[in-house]
Amino acid sequence: MTSPTPAANQHTTEPSTGRQLDGKTALVTGGSSGIGLAAAQRLAAEGAHVFLTGRNQENIDAAVASIGSSATGIRADVSNLADLTVVAKAIEAHGRGLDVIFANAGGGEFTPLGQITTEEFSARFLVNVGGTLFTVQTMLPLLNPGASIVLTGSTAAYNATPAFSIYAATKAAIRSFGRTWAAELITRGIRVNTVIPGPVETPGLTGLAPAGQGQALLDGEAAKVPMGRIGRPNELAAAVLFLASDQSSFITGTELIVDGGLTDLKIPSQLADAPQ
Repeated sequence: MTSPTPAANQHTTEPSTGRQLDGKTALVTGGSSGIGLAAAQRLAAEGAHVFLTGRNQENIDAAVASIGSSATGIRADVSNLADLTVVAKAIEAHGRGLDVIFANAGGGEFTPLGQITTEEFSARFLVNVGGTLFTVQTMLPLLNPGASIVLTGSTAAYNATPAFSIYAATKAAIRSFGRTWAAELITRGIRVNTVIPGPVETPGLTGLAPAGQGQALLDGEAAKVPMGRIGRPNELAAAVLFLASDQSSFITGTELIVDGGLTDLKIPSQLADAPQ
């Protein structure tokens, strides 16, 4: 693919439609629930046609139904190259290239040091790190000049969480991908940034708790956050939209932390017990 000229990287002025992604095509992996679903809904609301992937067909169908004709759902495992090829062919057939990748699929579980198995280590790195790598690499030929890649990191890569070392290590790798790929792709006019969620109320977070203890986990996480609560998926979706759109056209290789002050302020909740 020929590298764009400097002129191709410049944004032209077009009549405003009030939507930030009109005519754009986006891919959201892990897009059938949680942050991924909220991001897919927000990108579509801003005018993009969104291809979303997940591993559960029922959840994919529900996600597409919540968005409407602006969404295409594909059952795909990001750790499976054949599945990613199917996704790429579907986007290619759409005929407009690809303007946004939100590489969001991934997950983790609590396992203390001393109990980590080779199977768990390999599986988590294959999905979180390998899935991100091969999603971006497979879609690379489809990316239009000026495209934006948004990766999902985690505050776990900054903050020590006991029994969460494997997940944290995978997200440290994502931080590195974001900076390295930004440098590699800058001559094509493609930006790469990483959104860093703190604790957010999603099935992925509550699923870490033993049965019946999901709310206790959420309350415990909220108590650590200076703003006194955990995040909402739509708040992360707003950050993803910012990084995906021309609102961040002079931003690449950076990390946007969305965590209620957890990482940088280093203080306990100031609001959890305050009058509402």
